[in-house]
Amino acid sequence: MSRLALTFECQGCQLAGTLDTAPGKTGLLIISGGNELRSGAFSGQSQLAARIAASGFPVFRFDRRGVGDSDGENRGFASSRKDIAAAMDAFRAMCPQMDSVVAFGNCDAASALMLSGGEGCDALILSNPWTFDEGEEKPDSAAIRSRYSAKLKNPKELIRLITGKIDLGKLLRGLRDSFRPAYDTSSLARDMESGVSRFDGPVRFLLAMNDRTAQAFEQNWAHDDKRIERCNGASHAYVEPDAAEWLEKQILSFLRS
Repeated sequence: MSRLALTFECQGCQLAGTLDTAPGKTGLLIISGGNELRSGAFSGQSQLAARIAASGFPVFRFDRRGVGDSDGENRGFASSRKDIAAAMDAFRAMCPQMDSVVAFGNCDAASALMLSGGEGCDALILSNPWTFDEGEEKPDSAAIRSRYSAKLKNPKELIRLITGKIDLGKLLRGLRDSFRPAYDTSSLARDMESGVSRFDGPVRFLLAMNDRTAQAFEQNWAHDDKRIERCNGASHAYVEPDAAEWLEKQILSFLRS
C-alpha cells in the first residue's frame, strides 16, 4: 500500500487528489464538507483513509474546485456534482480492479451526495447531513433539549443551581424553548430527500448525537428510518476516541457488506 498525490480534470480545471492504494475490489471515495481540505479537520480524513486502506480498501480524497490545491471557482457544496463525478471517474481509472465504489461524506458533503442522487456511486454513507436552508442556521429545540439534559445530569451543574449560581429565569426560558414546536422541514431537506430517493443502491446514515447538525437532520427526516445509525456522545467530526473507532467500524462494515 502507498499514498499517491495526483491531479485530474473537471470542466477545464485541475483538481488535486490523494489515493491510498489497496488491492480491494470495493473502494471508498471521501467527499470533504464545507470548504475543508481533503486532509480533513486536524488531518482526520487523511488518518481515516490510511486506516481503511490498511484494511484492504483503496481510498480516494480530493479538493473540489476553488478549494485547497484545486483550480477554479468555489461555488459551494450544492454545485459540486461535476466535481464528485470527475473524482469518481478518476478513482475508477486509477483502480481498475474495483467493481464498486462507496462514497462517504460528512455534513454538507453528505448533502451534496444526496442532491446529486448518488450519481456514479454504488453505495452511500451519509454522515450528519446538513439540512439548513441558506441563512437559516439557528438553535433548534432538539439541540436545546440535548444541552439542558446534559447540564441537569451533571452534579456540578446541580450544585450551581442549588447554590444560586445559575440564573433560574434563564434556565426556565431555555427549558421553555426546548419544547417549542420543531420548525418546518427545510426546502434543502426536501431536495435531499428527493435526490436520495432516486438512488437505488445501499444507503447508511450516521449521526453524531452531540452534533446540532445531526439533531437538525433528525427533525427534518423520518426518525424511524432503519438506515440510521447513531453514535451517542460523538461530536460533528467524531474526534472522540470511541467515536472515531465507531465511525471506522461503521465504514468498514459497509464496505464489507
